[in-house]
Amino acid sequence: MKLHLGCGKRDFGNDWVHIDGGEFNHIQSHDIINLDYKNVDVIYASHVLEYFDRDEAKEVLLKWIECLKDGGILRLAVPDFECIAQLYTSKQYPLSSFLGPLYGKMDMGDEKIYHKTVYDYNSLKSLLITCGFKNVRRYNWRETEHSHIDDHSQAYLPHMDKEQGRLISLNVEAEK
Repeated sequence: MKLHLGCGKRDFGNDWVHIDGGEFNHIQSHDIINLDYKNVDVIYASHVLEYFDRDEAKEVLLKWIECLKDGGILRLAVPDFECIAQLYTSKQYPLSSFLGPLYGKMDMGDEKIYHKTVYDYNSLKSLLITCGFKNVRRYNWRETEHSHIDDHSQAYLPHMDKEQGRLISLNVEAEK
């Protein structure tokens, strides 16, 4: 079993359970926090975790780890603050290039939601280990079974330049 949390319009196919607050035909559930699944092989959440503050994120991750089977994989993508900071301070890109990845304004029902935190590799790894995950490592989106679906794990500057650009998504996976 594989869960795609915060999938939005992105449909990974029948092998995945799609969970999102939106209204799309492929969505099977709307609660990305309180998951009613056990022995899950993979949980994938691309640019979702940063909508929770650090305390909330810890509680969410503790709920997600309970759904995974032993050895199950949590695959996350979040904006890469270290990379964004380097690109900004090098004056390669104006601040406007980073407002979306940093603040993430999005409509959710009748309200607007925003990112509540940012991560670099060390802070995300530390949070995952605190929540009981092990073997925390970066992953290459090109080597995933969902690489053919463009999502924010494939965010580059310049936009969509996946060959010469700089990946501004921090892509990390860990095991239960």
